[in-house]
Amino acid sequence: MSDAQERFRNIRLQEEYDTHDPKGHCAMVLPFLKKRSKIIEIVAARDIVFALAQSGICAAFSREKNERICFLNVSPDEVIRSLFYNKNNDSLITVSVYASDNFSSLKCRTTRIEYIRRGKPDAGFALFESESLKWPGFVEFDDVNGKVLTYSAQDSIYKVFDLKNYTMLYSISDKNVQEIKISPGIMLLIFTKASGHVPLKILSIEDGTVLKSFNHLLHRNKKVDFIEQFNEKLLVKQENENLQILDVRNSELTEVSRTEFMTPSAFIFLYENQLFLTFRNRTVAVWNFRGELVTSFNDHLLWHPDCNTNNIYITSDQDLIISYCKADSDDPLSEGKAGSINISNILTGKCLAKIKATSGKATDDCSASCSGPGGRSCNSKKRVQASSIRSTVAEALEDITALFYDEERNEIYTGNRLGLVHVWSN
Repeated sequence: MSDAQERFRNIRLQEEYDTHDPKGHCAMVLPFLKKRSKIIEIVAARDIVFALAQSGICAAFSREKNERICFLNVSPDEVIRSLFYNKNNDSLITVSVYASDNFSSLKCRTTRIEYIRRGKPDAGFALFESESLKWPGFVEFDDVNGKVLTYSAQDSIYKVFDLKNYTMLYSISDKNVQEIKISPGIMLLIFTKASGHVPLKILSIEDGTVLKSFNHLLHRNKKVDFIEQFNEKLLVKQENENLQILDVRNSELTEVSRTEFMTPSAFIFLYENQLFLTFRNRTVAVWNFRGELVTSFNDHLLWHPDCNTNNIYITSDQDLIISYCKADSDDPLSEGKAGSINISNILTGKCLAKIKATSGKATDDCSASCSGPGGRSCNSKKRVQASSIRSTVAEALEDITALFYDEERNEIYTGNRLGLVHVWSN
């Protein structure tokens, strides 16, 4: 914990990048790509920061030269929807839609980071061209297993590809499959609910072999809030019912009272710790698979009421959570003020460090403080006077819409509703 506190002790606003280009990145660009738009996703790889705006424009910035390298939209009608850094081959995958087919189907492209660094985003190549990814089709990247799952809605076929070389491994063709959940090593197939039960299958992620088929009993007239799979544990929750945790190896069932465990808006499974995070009403909690609450966080009220995991970063050791929070947890309705970036220990719930503007006003005397335990201020810094930064610390902490932590460089990147990206570093 002291190591984490030291890591974030003197972190402060260092740089500002702008994704907005009023002229557009090329002459024929779609009009809405020329408008300012909020950042919805940030990904960093090597020394490059990628920022995706809601409009669909995506810009790459060099941390070494502190300048925009290029836009990743390689055609004037391309609207990028999401990004994925493939560490298996050091490339960035973009998932896009195009005006030329009425933005109706997803197209994937992979581009090596080295080409992007040289300002050649068009040096990549298309992926999964044989797949028809029209809505409600999808593509899902699974970093843990090194796999890609695609779903073609028009023929109800799921396909699994290798993330290293994009070869297809196997396909699943069954119109009764309602959903697929991926865990380390396995996939859970959830089939159409039958009378009083839901059919389930567990498959090996490597080759699609069926490892187990079984039915899980349900209350007939109650809707299913969620079914989640984590290793050998199955989590099932129906409306106004207790949470059921089923061990699929021995059929052992644990129930958690519905008053203790209320349906969350999102989950994050912590594979390293055999725990899971739940998000509900701006709060985060940590549970184990015996249905016990392990951690509730102090001073960690999320800024956004709906859980947006693009505003949350879990470190690779799964020991820290970095989130955009209310600066003053005592006043959850304090909208319109600067929030704070909180770094908290997942196992203890303690806030280890906090980047905040000590005054809520966006003025030059605002300071960024990193509060250690007990609220001790371990750094107080006046507005950073650098030609590349136009925002005050307080302004940079307003309306953060995306957050990413680069563990190698020990830097936090935040994006806001104006399309600006801020670098927080020591």
